[in-house]
Amino acid sequence: MPNPLFITLLIVVPIVLGSAAGPFGFLAALALVLIANPIIWRVRKNRYFNSQQFQELRSQVTSIVAEHNDVVNYVAEIRSQGSFELGASSTGQHAHLASFENTSAWNNRRDRNVAEYAPHVHNASLQVVRNASVEPIKYLMKYFSIRPDKETLADVQRVAQDVSRLEEAVHNVEQREAEIAAMISPPAFILKRYSTEFWSLVGVELSPIAVPYPHYKFQYTSAGGNSGQAVDIRLDTPTLDALSETLAEKIRWAKSAAGQRALMTARLRSWVKDRDNHTCLKCGISVAVEPHLLLEVDHIIPVSKGGLSEPDNLQTLCWRCNRTKGAKLVH
Repeated sequence: MPNPLFITLLIVVPIVLGSAAGPFGFLAALALVLIANPIIWRVRKNRYFNSQQFQELRSQVTSIVAEHNDVVNYVAEIRSQGSFELGASSTGQHAHLASFENTSAWNNRRDRNVAEYAPHVHNASLQVVRNASVEPIKYLMKYFSIRPDKETLADVQRVAQDVSRLEEAVHNVEQREAEIAAMISPPAFILKRYSTEFWSLVGVELSPIAVPYPHYKFQYTSAGGNSGQAVDIRLDTPTLDALSETLAEKIRWAKSAAGQRALMTARLRSWVKDRDNHTCLKCGISVAVEPHLLLEVDHIIPVSKGGLSEPDNLQTLCWRCNRTKGAKLVH
């Protein structure tokens, strides 16, 4: 059976020579074919993966890879235990019970915009949609049944904590992967063409998890479907913090668990980590020793046992120590 590379040379080189005649044109065409041929890519890939340099570098990052994989499993744990749902809109909740058909006799049908009916979508007037773009928190509460009471505040804080922890953990995994890639520093074509094989040989477990931000949409669709506008509100950490603060201002929460969780904003968590010099107060490990250390802020006396979100009751722990402690009261 003829060699595929030989067949490629016979076909491509004469074509290139048509526009670049002469010995230099032939050499350029030959180089182009050799570089671009998939067989050459595979040969280069196999040579690199079998090289002593790659084997040595792979062995040097073994401990870093093991720590990375532990954090990846922790990310999956946070995702499986977390909750990322809040209120819902009642508009169109029974839309599935009816069927819609455009029976217009006009040659030019204008139903380019079709209303969407889902729990996270509120179909409203154009004015409501525009107002929601200016005051997203106010309209989110009003039209998605997010009531200013302690139970709702507790739900918002639960989602806020889960989102924030997962955001930091996912970002931490990405930093670790970038560090491992930088330490091995493979040729660019390896990460571009053989990324999956590279990470597999290194032993890195790639996490498929992204933060499942709740999205809430205000949507306007004209009667004829000729026009439409929408506002999307993503419940990320800044939005959830703003929602928590708004709810806390509207209810008398005093020293309730929900109220204390409302105080645990991203700003406060960052302040506590700075105060503790980004060091785990239990095991003593810090970002000075491990630059990509995943740190979390913990209530010394858990909120569930009456603990307050005050500086004296907050401490920085690494993810391992925090997972071990859980909601236990440690003396």
